[in-house]
Amino acid sequence: MIDFIKIKVKAGDGGKGCVAWRHEKFYANGGPFGGDGGRGGHVYIEVDTNETTLTKLRFTRSVKAGNGEPGKIKKMHGADGEDVTIKVPLGTLVRNAENGDLLADLTRPHQIVMIAKGGKGGLGNCHFATARNDAPEYAQPGEIGEKLELQLELRLLADAGLIGFPSVGKSTFLSVVTRAKPQIAAYPFTTIDPNIGVVSLPDERGFVLADMPGLIEGAADGKGLGHEFLRHIRRCRVLIHVIDMSGEERDPLEDYDIINEELVNYDPELRERPQIIAANKMDTDGAEENLKRFREAHPDLTVFPCSTLTHKGLDEILYAAMEKIEEERAKSEETEEKEEVVVYRYEPKRPDFEIVNLGNRRWKVNSAKVDRLAEQVNFDNMDDTYAFAQTLAKMGIDNALREAGCKDGDQVIVGNYIMDFTD
Repeated sequence: MIDFIKIKVKAGDGGKGCVAWRHEKFYANGGPFGGDGGRGGHVYIEVDTNETTLTKLRFTRSVKAGNGEPGKIKKMHGADGEDVTIKVPLGTLVRNAENGDLLADLTRPHQIVMIAKGGKGGLGNCHFATARNDAPEYAQPGEIGEKLELQLELRLLADAGLIGFPSVGKSTFLSVVTRAKPQIAAYPFTTIDPNIGVVSLPDERGFVLADMPGLIEGAADGKGLGHEFLRHIRRCRVLIHVIDMSGEERDPLEDYDIINEELVNYDPELRERPQIIAANKMDTDGAEENLKRFREAHPDLTVFPCSTLTHKGLDEILYAAMEKIEEERAKSEETEEKEEVVVYRYEPKRPDFEIVNLGNRRWKVNSAKVDRLAEQVNFDNMDDTYAFAQTLAKMGIDNALREAGCKDGDQVIVGNYIMDFTD
């Protein structure tokens, strides 16, 4: 199962504003009439309940939304760029691959989040008319859309998870109590990918059950399937711990201790996760004696004898698991009501620039957005230069320079150009 990929996303750039003039009868000097550019397309991530793995995205290296169209004459707005939606399975974690920050935890069916925002369209020249300049030849370029590399990680969302050593009967358990058809064979590590099924009880209650790959000693350190297995366990409300009571190849008491030690080593919070102990293979010789030893060693545990081969004792386990799951669901609902947890939220608006003091009354404005704007300006044209200066003032760059200590006559470097600061 593909449950970990990286993908680059790029939101669309905004369209350039239009420079145009009103040419109509009775409007000899109609003035500026250029429209605004369209915004760039956004990139969304949405939960698709029909998807169970990230396999479809395995060979997708990058996703790009559409760019906004340029503004048009007669103040007509350019068309917005086409949005793009990436479909992922329920339980997907979305992180910023550069710093590991969690951007979204998709835990609800059809949940959707905007992961990269499209750039704003540039303003047409009709916005730049002033008493001093009633015929501006300037229009803004569009803003650049957000770009980042994402790390998508799938952690299965199941009410209950089957845990235990390889070949203890987890896959058989799943196939008997659900309609799932996992691979079953008489050798270790038959299951290398998690399998999921739905348990339907006669009283019309039910829950999602996951069969996890077999755990071995040292898994918390990455041995065997290690972390590939353990990260899915963290999302299960209840664990059904299947133990081989036959004692033919391993000691059930040792198995129980080793499995729990690995869980706690990986995540100490798993110590508190409710466990249902399923003493499997009770149809074999020596199982009763091993069960007696186990109960004597762990008198505080409720153990459910069963046999996945003969289907005996399974109903008791399912009802016990259902009760625990409902208790955990109630706790989760209480917590959600008391605490508002926002998993995904855009970062607070930050300035699009940085002021750097170069010394000797020289300053530099570091900003990809401003650099792009500057490349569009004809500094030999006073109207263009004036409109550009207005844009810098609206962005707050003038105030930021003053606060940093910039004085009249200081030189300010913007892109590849040097301008004199006038307060």
